[in-house]
Amino acid sequence: MGDSYFKKENAKKKTKKKQEKLQRREDRKVNNNKGKDLEDMIIYVDINGNFTSVPPHLQTTQPVAPRRREEEEPEDALDPDKEFTGIVTYVSEKGYGFITEDTSNDSVFFHHKQLSQQFNKHDSVIYNKEKTDRGDRAINIKKK
Repeated sequence: MGDSYFKKENAKKKTKKKQEKLQRREDRKVNNNKGKDLEDMIIYVDINGNFTSVPPHLQTTQPVAPRRREEEEPEDALDPDKEFTGIVTYVSEKGYGFITEDTSNDSVFFHHKQLSQQFNKHDSVIYNKEKTDRGDRAINIKKK
């Protein structure tokens, strides 16, 4: 009497599994990592914290300065006479707020001491920028 359908399918699966196992064994033989030199397996860390194959005594000792973002303006670009335009996006009851600049969509802080008149949210304004240790601050703010 002949084999049933399920016995034939199980036999096919078994032979397929054996073939895959033999294929994996052959792959391991070809891609064997045993026998490599110690130098091929060592990786070093450079002064910036990046992986490298160069030993520390052959590396340069000067750290590479991080690249500046392209959007950043040079330090001398903040001319106090240059006027910027923006929209008031937040006004606090405590006397401070933020203006979103029209050209760069950056938020610029302002304080009520710099205001010549009262502003509400969504007002268009003209202002100058001042560089502080916490970032830019809007000064000489006027309505458009």
